Amino acid sequence: MTTWARAKTTDGRVLCGVIEGAMLHPRAGLGSDEAAGDAVALEGLRMLPPCVPGKFFGLWNNFKAAAEKNGWGTPEHPLYFLKPDTALSGPGDTVVIPEDAGRVLFEGELGIVIGKRCKNVPVEDAADAILGYTCVNDLTALNILTADESFPQWTRSKGYDGFGVIGPVIQTGLDWRDLVVKVNVNGRERQSYEASDMVFGPEEIVARLSRDMTLMPGDVIACGTSLGARPVKAGDEVVVSIDGIGDLPVTMA
Repeated sequence: MTTWARAKTTDGRVLCGVIEGAMLHPRAGLGSDEAAGDAVALEGLRMLPPCVPGKFFGLWNNFKAAAEKNGWGTPEHPLYFLKPDTALSGPGDTVVIPEDAGRVLFEGELGIVIGKRCKNVPVEDAADAILGYTCVNDLTALNILTADESFPQWTRSKGYDGFGVIGPVIQTGLDWRDLVVKVNVNGRERQSYEASDMVFGPEEIVARLSRDMTLMPGDVIACGTSLGARPVKAGDEVVVSIDGIGDLPVTMA
C-alpha cells in the first residue's frame, strides 16, 4: 500500500510524493517512482488536494439503499456530471457559500483516482487503471439544481468554487468493498454507509466511462453518495472519513 499526497512548504513549493512515517518523499509526478528531492517532514506542510484532476466526475443514483428509499430505478449506465477545475478544494480549506446558492448539501463519497491513460478499457482490466482512492465531499446547491423545471442545473449547482473537496491523500491497495464512508458535521455523525452497496463498482465505472471519453492520470471519479446527505451552513465543520484513507475536513463560510 502506498499513500500519495500533495503539500505546500513554508517557502511556497508544491510537492507531490509518497508519505512514509512522518515524512513526504517527493516524486517526479503522481504515480512516479522517480525521486524529486529530499524527504520533507510533514509537520509544517500545508496539505493540498492530493491531485489536480483534468476531469472531475460525480455519479448520481449509484447506491441501492438511496435508490430504494427515493423510488429511483436502476440506471443502465453510470449517471454522471463534471465539476470544473475551479471547484477543487482540499483538506482544511474554507468553502464560501455563494449568496444565491440557497440550501447547500454535503455529500460524502469515495473517490477513484485514475493512474494511467485509458480508453475503452474492459472491466477485467479496469483495476489496473486505478491508482487508488480518496475521500470526496461533493457539495451541492440543491435549490439551484432544481430551480428550472426544464433543465436540471447539475454543473452550476455542483460547480461553485470549492464545491469539489478531495483528500487528504490517495491510498493504493484498498479493497473498496471493505470501506465505509462517514460524515461528521460539528462532531456529530450524519452519514455512514458501506461502499459495497454501489450499483456500479469502481472497475465497472472506469470501464463504462472510458467508453465515453478518454480517462487520464489524476482524473477523479466521485462514486456517488447514499442516505444521509444534509444541508450545511456557514460556520459548520464537515469531515468526510474513510478508514484507510483518513479524514477530510472543510469549514463552510
